[in-house]
Amino acid sequence: MNPDKKIIINGLLERVNASPYLIVIDYTGLTVRQFTELRNRLNAGGARCTVAKNTYMRKVLTEAGRPDIGADLVGQMAYIMGDCEIFAAAKVIKNFAKEFKKPEMKVGILGNAVLDAEKLKAIADIPSREAVLAQLLGTILEPASRIARVLKNKFNPAAADTPDETPPPAEPAAPGDESAPVATATP
Repeated sequence: MNPDKKIIINGLLERVNASPYLIVIDYTGLTVRQFTELRNRLNAGGARCTVAKNTYMRKVLTEAGRPDIGADLVGQMAYIMGDCEIFAAAKVIKNFAKEFKKPEMKVGILGNAVLDAEKLKAIADIPSREAVLAQLLGTILEPASRIARVLKNKFNPAAADTPDETPPPAEPAAPGDESAPVATATP
């Protein structure tokens, strides 16, 4: 094998082994400016977009012991790998495709599982780990917050007179009803 090809394959093999996932996209029709923008967005999310010959990637996946997706590696393919969560990379690709109508997610590998395009789109819709943890924390803290408000109002009657939250917006007057009172918010 040509030494230059071996260097390229070894570099790809290192990236594939270091990444928990691989997403294959068809970037046919993207301009250089759009492809650069996609790479920048992926880099910001902790993923890296690599373009390589499909034959090289088939060889790399075989050497890495990953599932065979060789039948899907046809055309202008780019490979997304990274050390971040697959959700972030899939979300970037999906949002980019909504904006520019390209690229198209073809297939992916997560661990040793093969993911088709529909599964990749479903993964893109899953909120990030941080968002789920924030929702969970809010759910856990809600009862304690309610108890604190009740106790504050119970033992501090003056606090009960001052609203904790902004008042609801005033209801609009009926059309033609000039005599309807106007609600004003008190500070």
